[in-house]
Amino acid sequence: MIVREYPIRVWYVHTDAMGIVHHSNYICYYESARSDLMRDLGASYAAMEAEGIMMPILDVTSRYLKPARYDEVLTVRVTIREMPQARVTFEYEILNATGDLLNTGTTTLGFMNASTRRPCRAPQKFLDMLRAAWE
Repeated sequence: MIVREYPIRVWYVHTDAMGIVHHSNYICYYESARSDLMRDLGASYAAMEAEGIMMPILDVTSRYLKPARYDEVLTVRVTIREMPQARVTFEYEILNATGDLLNTGTTTLGFMNASTRRPCRAPQKFLDMLRAAWE
């Protein structure tokens, strides 16, 4: 299992008329944490695409438990529980500064050959990077 945490500050533009983070922004927070995790592991989406592998989103879930507000610093905890094969699932927990759980979610991404646009297995290089960081 791999678990990492990343801070996100809520910008004013992320909020609605009530001063609460708009629900659509949680998906952006997931993407930010997922991208940071990939970079921390030594793999970026840009590098994978340059090697001919794309990772489209296949599924997203998000559960809103408590509101986040403008200028709060949130922690996005991202977890990979299973080694990927043809797809990889990321789990998210978003907490505020006092540790309250505000949101949970998942994204499932597939691996796709950029030339053929057909599903493929996770690249060996990516699997090796995951194994090196596995806890």
